[in-house]
Amino acid sequence: MKGFIVDASYRIIHGKAYVSLFGRSEEGEAFLVLSYYRPYFFIKKSDLAKAQNLEDFDFEEVSLKNFQGHGVVKILVDIPSDVSSLRKMFEPEGIQCYEGDIQFSRRFLIDHKLQAFIEVVGDYDYQGDMKVYTNPELKAIQPIVVPLKLLAMDIETDSRARTIYSISLVCGDFKKVLIVSEKKLKHAESFVTEKEMLERFFSLLKELDPDLILGWHLIDFDLQVIKKRCQKLEVPFILGRFDTVSKITLKQGYFSRSRVLAEGRQIIDLLSWVKDTTKLDDYKLETAAQHFLQEGKSIVFTNKSDEIEEMYKKNQQKLVLYNLKDSELVLRILEKINLLSLFIRRSALTGLMIDEVKGSIASLDALYLRKIREKKYVAPSVAHSVKEESITGGYVMDSIPGLYENIIVFDFKSLYPSLMRTFNIDPLSFGKKGIKAPNGATFSKDIGVMPEIIEELMEVREEYRKKKDEVGRYAIKILLNSFFGVMASPLCRYYNLELANAITSFAQFFIKKTAEIIREEGYEVIYSDTDSCFVIAGKRNPEDLGRELEEKINKIIKDFIRTEYYLDSCLQLEFEKVYSKFIMPRLRGADKGAKKRYAGLVHGKLEVVGMEAVRGDWTPLAKKFQEELLMRVFTGQKVEEFISHFVKDLKKGKYDTLLVYKKSLRKPLKDYIKTTPPHVQAARKQKGFSGTVVKYVYSAEGVEPYETFKGSYNYDHYIQKQIKPIADSVLVFLGLKFEELLSGQKSLVGY
Repeated sequence: MKGFIVDASYRIIHGKAYVSLFGRSEEGEAFLVLSYYRPYFFIKKSDLAKAQNLEDFDFEEVSLKNFQGHGVVKILVDIPSDVSSLRKMFEPEGIQCYEGDIQFSRRFLIDHKLQAFIEVVGDYDYQGDMKVYTNPELKAIQPIVVPLKLLAMDIETDSRARTIYSISLVCGDFKKVLIVSEKKLKHAESFVTEKEMLERFFSLLKELDPDLILGWHLIDFDLQVIKKRCQKLEVPFILGRFDTVSKITLKQGYFSRSRVLAEGRQIIDLLSWVKDTTKLDDYKLETAAQHFLQEGKSIVFTNKSDEIEEMYKKNQQKLVLYNLKDSELVLRILEKINLLSLFIRRSALTGLMIDEVKGSIASLDALYLRKIREKKYVAPSVAHSVKEESITGGYVMDSIPGLYENIIVFDFKSLYPSLMRTFNIDPLSFGKKGIKAPNGATFSKDIGVMPEIIEELMEVREEYRKKKDEVGRYAIKILLNSFFGVMASPLCRYYNLELANAITSFAQFFIKKTAEIIREEGYEVIYSDTDSCFVIAGKRNPEDLGRELEEKINKIIKDFIRTEYYLDSCLQLEFEKVYSKFIMPRLRGADKGAKKRYAGLVHGKLEVVGMEAVRGDWTPLAKKFQEELLMRVFTGQKVEEFISHFVKDLKKGKYDTLLVYKKSLRKPLKDYIKTTPPHVQAARKQKGFSGTVVKYVYSAEGVEPYETFKGSYNYDHYIQKQIKPIADSVLVFLGLKFEELLSGQKSLVGY
């Protein structure tokens, strides 16, 4: 039988630990694999006698060593919690424990080299409709097509989320709403009490048996509310495949996220997946549905909580259809953007479960632990140290502001991973003689683990490229781009600030060297940013010059690395594109050039980076004005009439729909005490405000919430704060000023 691992956990059977692998076969059957395995960790051989004086335990001689080259022994226990107990006993006595914090089921998958797709060989019994294998043979296989069963759900509640009115479920052909009602309603099952409705909800989960339960804001709201109501009404909160009560862990910090442990299933908040992959104005389901499906909810509310209550009292059939549509939208968005395929691919690359692959630290850990065991090493346990210093950033050159023609852009392909490969930057090789980074960190020349992982991933990415598998390529891109940041995080077991700074110091060195080579060739570099250089082509054909310089620079860098380090270069500078017209603005109120802010024309299409048109804290008015102004300047059109007419049209109310600011609250409204920024003022004026994104406008009286605004706009505010700064950032290069234009003192000509 071949299939996909949906969930990995463990069970204690007769005092012994069995890893539980739940999955779905390629034929669509649910399965469970139970494998007996002993939890373990390592200590140094030299600490064995001291440890034996503290406690009795089983141990095993192994031919493994720590990163410093000291031999270790394997400490074996019966159940996973025993690992934690022994660590608490050993570590205060100065006995360092290695790999003592690895989740037990993940440990099993790593040791057996299993990554998402498996073949199971052995006898089985049935438990309901599920095939159950005990201690079968397991083999890793290449990805196959597996028909995972998906269920989307959504709840509707009273205004204080203290009573659940209805729960919608969509799973394949099953589409139904459970509702507390005395009426017989279409597409619904009615219940006398909320308790009966909840009991039917959990019963349906067992009947439908989904692999993934999805929703929008599912964990932090829907399931949290359901759990509280279950506690109140004495209904077991069981989302998994067996009778284990499910646990919710709410998000505590930047590196953590809310999770639900539901044995045998994955609980997925689609909102968090979309946030990771798509930039939206806000992350309401309505906004996402309009963006991806060009279709929204069946009802758009002014004050949702009050209107839901009103609908429940007066039009329950309407509420049923609204509730059902929300669940349908979740599945349709998931299908439309192909995110499930991406996360399955990431699971296959790392061996992590679908709901874990977002974690960059866990992804690197899973790959690295597999590799070091092949090299006969053990990893340290996570120390959770406090990060006292900050990482050195990439080099960003002070730009030379101006309006330009024919700017060539060069970019290092996957710069950080390429540097790690070239200079063997790796936790295992760190601190050993052979290669010295510009920041003084040293690395062995014996190929380390990170370079091997990166090389293998790049080979797979190349295979995906040949097969035109864009999902696979993107999955690898995400992984490769995360490695640098992970090693700069104290939450990573390989955290090493000196190592991370070795990467950025090499990056700074080579981007500066690239600019130096270009200047020696007689061309001016107006800007460089972490891994890219912007060059004036002058009188040369920019396309020809771009290809010529690319070849020349790569050869010089390759020869330099060969001569200075006796290493083969993996660095690859690419001629990326030509901006036929280009603007590098000044810092506002200064002569210095801005950083990470510019715009240009590529094949007649406008590209804007870091400027107001692409920033969420500026209005749509600013975006429209800046884009149209830049296009006129770049295409040589007159701008005098455009600016004059634009301001006149603004004052006439033509652009009233574009005057809305959007800003997110970073903390609860009541916590804004020392300062009350405009969006906080607007939120406090809005009756029954909920959520985190505030929409507001400026009237003659000041800041007003957009949803309830019915007055006159303060057009002077928008002219001075939105139009003028954008206009002046361009007009300065034409020797003109916005105020002069409005007063009619000078005329403007096109560029």
